[in-house]
Amino acid sequence: MPPSRRALSRPVPTMEDVARVAGVSHQTVSRVLNDHPNVRPDTKERVSAAIDELGYRRNAAARSLVTRSSKVIGVIITELEQYGPASTLLGLQEAAFRNGYFVSVAGLREMTRTAMVESVNHLLNQAPDGIVVVAPVQAGVDLFRTLELKIPLEIVASGLAPEGSQEHAARMAVAHLADLGHRSIAHLSGPAQWMDAQRRAAGWRDELEERGLAAATPIAGDWGAESGYRIGLEFDAATYTAVFVANDQMALGFMRALHERGISVPGDISVVGFDDQPEAAYFLPPLTTIRQDYRRMGSYCIDLLLEEIAGAGDPGVHNQEGPGIPLPELVIRASTAPPRPWEE
Repeated sequence: MPPSRRALSRPVPTMEDVARVAGVSHQTVSRVLNDHPNVRPDTKERVSAAIDELGYRRNAAARSLVTRSSKVIGVIITELEQYGPASTLLGLQEAAFRNGYFVSVAGLREMTRTAMVESVNHLLNQAPDGIVVVAPVQAGVDLFRTLELKIPLEIVASGLAPEGSQEHAARMAVAHLADLGHRSIAHLSGPAQWMDAQRRAAGWRDELEERGLAAATPIAGDWGAESGYRIGLEFDAATYTAVFVANDQMALGFMRALHERGISVPGDISVVGFDDQPEAAYFLPPLTTIRQDYRRMGSYCIDLLLEEIAGAGDPGVHNQEGPGIPLPELVIRASTAPPRPWEE
């Protein structure tokens, strides 16, 4: 049944209405809303009951005029269709909410100057207390470094994990394959301009070189399953017995293409991914991969910004070096196995 005209025109309850229903002063309601310590428990209970009865909501605009804080944090982030950025954003939002902030998101398809300026202006129109930028490419870091804003700006560059961990994680993946007996290990990389892709490729190359194994040119994908699928259709399965793939989504497409070609995983080719997205355990076969805690990483981004808003932080470019950020770990499943005897 449609709402009545009277229901539609019901006035929005005010702080004065709450005070009247609770039988207290306007100032007392304000003290309760601001969690002032000098309010008796029974008074606080009456005010809270009146708020619930009336459905009162604080006027955020009026409150910001008094506190000089909008309680809004702006976030600029790219590639939200990918698991890593989407999970990082979720961690950002959860941490902001725990600290009493609302997150306004500007999602970019690419880090161009035009897109950057538009996203910053969009966020500034909402008077945020600060802005977090998750910049996966060096060009994006350089662009945002040139901004001169009157509010805190945190640029979180690359990695989204403790510094050096991307290389270390890639080396773990390659070491796992080499320890199984693989000697020809290819790498399906992310886009060349991404710092994470560069560091994972560097770790793959370093581990091979340390073991005296040849490192061919990485095969570049775009993080998406379709690019992994296209590469899998043309992959040289006669030369390589294993592949380290820079993320799980490309690994999914890659394994699908191998299956269509009649190439067994892990019987003919072993595959290791990166990220441990929730579906990785249900790939066919379940994917051996590198696990990262993206939500905790997003939370750390908020910690950095709130420290700067409070005047205690160090503004600048960060690489997620804070305490409590877990290192990536190898999760072994069924997509890796020793090479066939005649392929060793």
